[in-house]
Amino acid sequence: MIGNSLNLKDKIQYAAAGVLSSVLWKDNICQYTLFCLAEGTDISEHTSSRNATVQVLEGKGILTLNGEEIQLEAGVFIVMAANAPHALKAESNLAFLLTLSAPES
Repeated sequence: MIGNSLNLKDKIQYAAAGVLSSVLWKDNICQYTLFCLAEGTDISEHTSSRNATVQVLEGKGILTLNGEEIQLEAGVFIVMAANAPHALKAESNLAFLLTLSAPES
């Protein structure tokens, strides 16, 4: 991907309900996925075996991470350790970039 670029705002689109996601790029170490959640969408609590970051691009929501609520809005950046329980609720249409990376060995 060296030398390639894209405008994330151009990729944001929402379904009438639910989640649209698009893997923008991945290799053996990282995966970058754009998530677009329609207002009112919930993602139930789950974990990932990989470290993750969330960079909110637009909208509002609540991320529950390790039992604590974090308010989501444009500009918020969150780091999640592998296996941390988390859930999400979109209070309005919500777009974010999720980066998954291999945990430290």
